[in-house]
Amino acid sequence: MTRRDMLLAAVVATLWGFNFVVIDWGMAGIPPLFFVAVRFGVVALAAIIVPRPLASWKTVVGVGLFMCLGQFGLLYTSIALGLQPGIAALLLQAQVVLTIVVAALALRERPSRLQTIGVLVGTIGLGVVAFGRGGDAPALAVVLCLLAALSWSIGNVISRQAGVVAPAKRLGALSLTVWSSLVVPLPALGLSALIEGPDAIAAGIAAFGWRPIVSTLYTAGLCTLVGYAIFNALLARNRSASVVPWVLLAPVVAMASAVLLLGQVPNLWETIGGLVLVGGVFIANAPGRRRADRSAPLPEPVSTPSG
Repeated sequence: MTRRDMLLAAVVATLWGFNFVVIDWGMAGIPPLFFVAVRFGVVALAAIIVPRPLASWKTVVGVGLFMCLGQFGLLYTSIALGLQPGIAALLLQAQVVLTIVVAALALRERPSRLQTIGVLVGTIGLGVVAFGRGGDAPALAVVLCLLAALSWSIGNVISRQAGVVAPAKRLGALSLTVWSSLVVPLPALGLSALIEGPDAIAAGIAAFGWRPIVSTLYTAGLCTLVGYAIFNALLARNRSASVVPWVLLAPVVAMASAVLLLGQVPNLWETIGGLVLVGGVFIANAPGRRRADRSAPLPEPVSTPSG
């Protein structure tokens, strides 16, 4: 990668890492599922100018339900329940190891030796985080964040089965993300009405001031549209093995931002477990020689980073 591309990759990782703090900052007084509906309603507006992905509607709906609605509905709810943004960013990286597992089960794709080691190391890291979970991280919030990672991994596998899904190569995941966002607002509103209640939605609308507006513009505009546009341009010019590892900066940025801006300092075990988890993700993403065998080629561990 050129220095310019490395700088752009660092910018994208920073946007995606700071995203977690911005979500927490803007969601005060807003029901999380309602906030998700608003975010993806804004993202869906880009379908007016972004070409439709060359994928079946079944794929678009599947990605929308799992990678968008499932991932972010569970993530927003876990943060609303008290999970620190930095810890949420770390736990969400479990999607890498979970994607390998889901692909092995659903697609019969055998992981490489490095990917197997990465799964084991990442699982150990998750166990350490769970064991050392501080009082500020409710058990339910941790479970919901891990379920968000699982939902993301299922969306990754659905996206993998669809292959390259954009008319223009550099639009890639951006095209699929924008059009799959059309699936999210109405189900998210329905779930919000069912789980959070009409009164909470009414209160959220009344409380929707400048902070939720700025947060929505950041998450929908900078993180999703700008972030994905840059990321896919980088993938168009460089090998994915050179670009994808930069995503590992996102949880570092998230944790640093949470400490500096929110005063949320993870405890020792959360920090150690998070570092072990990121180490497992790095191992799973490391390029390595793949043996020629009868199995299908394994997907990239991270097909669509969080944004």
